[in-house]
Amino acid sequence: MTIIMLPSDANPKGNVFGGVILKHVDVIAGLVAKRHSGRVNIVTASIDRMTFLKPVFIGNALILTARLNYVRKSSMEVEVTVLSEDLEDSTRIHAGTAFVTMVALDKYGKPTEVPQIILDSDEDKKHFKQSESRMLSRLKEAGRI
Repeated sequence: MTIIMLPSDANPKGNVFGGVILKHVDVIAGLVAKRHSGRVNIVTASIDRMTFLKPVFIGNALILTARLNYVRKSSMEVEVTVLSEDLEDSTRIHAGTAFVTMVALDKYGKPTEVPQIILDSDEDKKHFKQSESRMLSRLKEAGRI
C-alpha cells in the first residue's frame, strides 16, 4: 500500500503524525487478516511494538507492506513494515515496524475460528515461532492464560 503524505497529515514542521501512520498500519493489517479469514468481521485487538525509527515528511510516499505471521484460533498477528520514500531522489528508509493482533468475529460479535496458516518456508516457520512467543506474552499480560 502506498500513500502520499500531505500537509494535513503532518505538524507545522512537516513531520507526519504518528497517528496518521498508525491509521494506515491498521488498515493494511485488517486487509491481510480479512484476506486470510474470509467472510467474517475483522477487528483490531492490539497494536504493539510500533517502533518509529525515522521521521516521515510531507511529500514522502508512505509504503506499507504486511505479512501474516501467526494464527492462533480466532486471532492473527500481522507484521507491518513502514517505509518512507523521498519522491525527489527515490531514496527509501525503513521508518517503522508494527505488530498488530487482529481478531475474527462471527455475526454475533463473538470470536470465531479462522484457517490455520500454511508455513511454506523456513522464514515462515521462524516468523511463526517468534510471533507465537509474542502472542503468549500478550495473553499472559492480559491475564488470559
